[in-house]
Amino acid sequence: MNISHRANMSGGTSWVGLSMALAIVARTVSAAPPPPSGNPADTRFRPCLHSISYAGIWRGHTLLSVDEFLVKAKELGYEGVLLVAKRPHVSPLDYDAEARARLRRRIEELGLTLVGLAGYTDFTAGADKAGIPNVEQQALYVGELAKLARDLGTDMVRVFTAYERPGILYDRQYGMVVEGLKLAGREAAKYGVTLAVQNHHDIAIHHDQMAWLLSEVNLPNVMATFDAWAPTLQGLTPEEIESAVQTMRPWIVNTIVAQYVRHPRFIYAAEYTHYVPTTPVMRAVPVNHPRGVIDYDRFFKALRSIGYRGWVVYEMCEVLEGGGSVENLDRTARAFLEYLKRYQTP
Repeated sequence: MNISHRANMSGGTSWVGLSMALAIVARTVSAAPPPPSGNPADTRFRPCLHSISYAGIWRGHTLLSVDEFLVKAKELGYEGVLLVAKRPHVSPLDYDAEARARLRRRIEELGLTLVGLAGYTDFTAGADKAGIPNVEQQALYVGELAKLARDLGTDMVRVFTAYERPGILYDRQYGMVVEGLKLAGREAAKYGVTLAVQNHHDIAIHHDQMAWLLSEVNLPNVMATFDAWAPTLQGLTPEEIESAVQTMRPWIVNTIVAQYVRHPRFIYAAEYTHYVPTTPVMRAVPVNHPRGVIDYDRFFKALRSIGYRGWVVYEMCEVLEGGGSVENLDRTARAFLEYLKRYQTP
């Protein structure tokens, strides 16, 4: 399906074409989770494993192939998977039509649900070089991910906003994110795909600004992956994070879970014969770690209060306590499944 979303004669957006693309193409793929219903009884916490955990990216972590990861997720007991949409896992560069069909069959054979693809965007990349159409390039990349998602049998792509660049007016950078998400959302709509914007990058990292951003983008297929990680590191209290969940309620279709501990850091100042504190480093630990900084009990209860109906994606996305051997990764991933069980029933 190739439906154009160019401006109409009056300068407005072709919302009819956008709706047709979302409705017609979506028949061929699994439906993205709807936003929260507002009814706690509707809440479902279905476990999903993020392939970033076994992508060998963090120091010492084991690298599994895509097929090895799928088998691993099934063996561990996960219902769904989120696949990294770049090398070394599922890059559009490496998956032609035959490879896509083969991967889709494999996911179905294993009885797994492909929850979505994890895209990696930064809409202010190259902002210091005005002559390069970086926003357009990012939007085209997202369009390719949406096509890949459709071919693999899912209709959700996780995306980011942008990192803030020094020396460039903030509102210019914010505007690039708005433009990029609008362009990317329209490209994704051609394939019936929803973009789930994660609160991860600098621009709109705070929930109030994220809500403003998504309201300004104002596309039915540009929603949110809302995590507890960023608000916690911003210094929000559990009560404030509960309030943030309420603010973001209209857009939350996905959440990603990871747990961390803070390791304090200091720089030695010889002239004072003393140490100067600097930014702590974060390390990954099991979700139930006694010193974990994120209060997931309050976060999951907040999600239940709004009738959250999406998946709960688990990732081990930093250097992990106990090392990155496959045995330790498996042990940590299993611990999350056990932890989540307490929230899967009211």
